[in-house]
Amino acid sequence: MGFAVIVGIVAAVGGAIASLAGFGIGSVLTPVIALQAGTKIAVAVVSIPHFVATAVRMWGLRHHVNRGVFFSFGIASAAGGLTGALLHAYAGSPALSALFGCLLAFAGVMGLTGLSQRMRFGRRSAYIAGAASGAFGGLVGNQSGIRSAALLGFDIPKESFVATATAIALVVDVSRMPVYFVTEGKQIAGMWETVAIASAAVVAGTLGGERILRRIPPEQFSRLVSLLILGLGVLVLWRLGRH
Repeated sequence: MGFAVIVGIVAAVGGAIASLAGFGIGSVLTPVIALQAGTKIAVAVVSIPHFVATAVRMWGLRHHVNRGVFFSFGIASAAGGLTGALLHAYAGSPALSALFGCLLAFAGVMGLTGLSQRMRFGRRSAYIAGAASGAFGGLVGNQSGIRSAALLGFDIPKESFVATATAIALVVDVSRMPVYFVTEGKQIAGMWETVAIASAAVVAGTLGGERILRRIPPEQFSRLVSLLILGLGVLVLWRLGRH
């Protein structure tokens, strides 16, 4: 019961963060569920509430999607997501934990130092980065930092940027989830209560959290999220080092 409450709270917070930052659900929820199920299963389990929350956000942003970027960059990301999910099926949980922890720590440092806002890709390299971000999404469920940096190379308006990034994240989810269901279906079904609680909580956080979090200054909010992600990355690596 206690674990379910924690999952619900963290999922709601993740949904609220994602409603503003465009990421956060996988970054904060996966390490929590990994405490009980291991990183390998946690990535597969979190893909469901992540998909649900992304679909909810996408519905409100659907009119702002840049179709040209979506159909080109999105295809590369989807291909990467499928590849990453297939690799995930053969990877061990310790290896995934190490990669996940390093990606979280890297994203946290990039956010705290401001490097993530200054990082840019040209259009050609953006497609490669898009495939890479999709692959990381399929492998460990963490892709937003690379994807956002790559999308900046297309120089599209803010509203279109957020909407297109959300649409691409949804495509990556659709490409990777069937692989998870085939390879870890029994484990996912065994955690149906956790999946249901997390899915309901991320929707609540997505719908209600934006009103609360908009009161926090953008720079302060960005630093708080980056610090949280860095801390989670360090925690994942620390726990891995103890085993």
